[in-house]
Amino acid sequence: MLLAVVVLLASSVYYYVEAVKNGLRAKRWAAAGAVFGPMLLPMFTMQRHVALRKVQGYHSAFWRP
Repeated sequence: MLLAVVVLLASSVYYYVEAVKNGLRAKRWAAAGAVFGPMLLPMFTMQRHVALRKVQGYHSAFWRP
């Protein structure tokens, strides 16, 4: 039980930091991370991609190092 609480807390912190870095709503992602934990990762990745595409446009290319 303690392990589950630690995993949910760590997920919440991870999603908060990543949301701040990517310009997403940090409190919303932290709360969702506290409830759903690591199962939220695919949805977070897609939301980050959609936010990036909204800023850059859908017809432009971007380079990642």
